[in-house]
Amino acid sequence: MKKCTIDADHSVASFAIRHLTIAYVRGMFSKVSGCIYYDADDVSRSTVEAEIDVKSLSTGVKKRDEHVLSSEMLDAAKYPTISFKSTRVVPEARGSAKVHGDLTIHGVTKPVMLEVRHFGPVKSPFGGEITVGFSASTKVNREDFGVMWGSDSLAEGGLMAGKDVEITIDIEADLEQ
Repeated sequence: MKKCTIDADHSVASFAIRHLTIAYVRGMFSKVSGCIYYDADDVSRSTVEAEIDVKSLSTGVKKRDEHVLSSEMLDAAKYPTISFKSTRVVPEARGSAKVHGDLTIHGVTKPVMLEVRHFGPVKSPFGGEITVGFSASTKVNREDFGVMWGSDSLAEGGLMAGKDVEITIDIEADLEQ
């Protein structure tokens, strides 16, 4: 089993949520950190712990970012991190797995399953390290995590903000030699 440190300069967590039920708003968190223990011979023995700095949010609109970070939504002052800790890894077809674990958002922890694809390893051209990549995705209901703003029905029948949030985490990690 090899320890992999998440490369914060080449990793990002992104999300998509419907606005007014007609269009997606997308955003990203640029500060992702953590550690992966990867066993190429028996992927089921692998584990991951990752943390996202909530204040690294960017949707491309400063006013919207401020609102999402406010106490009405993510409450970044009270809950500065989003975290994931795996509980089980189930290998799938070559290069993919289902990673089960506990996701904590807004101070609420719920079990989730991530669909994960694995890339590499490759020797980094920047310094001799061996680098691996992972892309993970899931969908969660924001209300399950206590993020309730925008859940009231509008007169037209839709919601201000959709309940389902699509999450993607793209990670590069350096393998310990």
